[in-house]
Amino acid sequence: MAEQLQLEGGNIRIADDVVAKIAGMAAMETPGIAAMSGGLSEGWAKRLSGKNVQKGVGVEVGQLEAAIDLRIIVLYETPIHEVSRMLQQNVREAVETMTGLRVVEVNVKVEGVSFRGDDL
Repeated sequence: MAEQLQLEGGNIRIADDVVAKIAGMAAMETPGIAAMSGGLSEGWAKRLSGKNVQKGVGVEVGQLEAAIDLRIIVLYETPIHEVSRMLQQNVREAVETMTGLRVVEVNVKVEGVSFRGDDL
């Protein structure tokens, strides 16, 4: 669902998919992240709805705020807590800068560890 911001000159609508795309791109630019994890439920949602769901990213977008859930796979020997904090910061900054929305939370779920040679 697209939410809209009420402004003096009119309305601005930012679709959930736009926020998800920004968050996903910022996540993949974070060092230590091997991949985003789609999970089984996302595959079913994509099949049932026919909608292109952003892999590993869930968002809830309100009129002025957004909450983001990320499912990731980290590189082996990467300090998970450090990468997760950096990931939260990178995603928050990217979404807030590009959309003007206030990001109230960025939740990270580590679903796997990858060796550098793994095919993801």
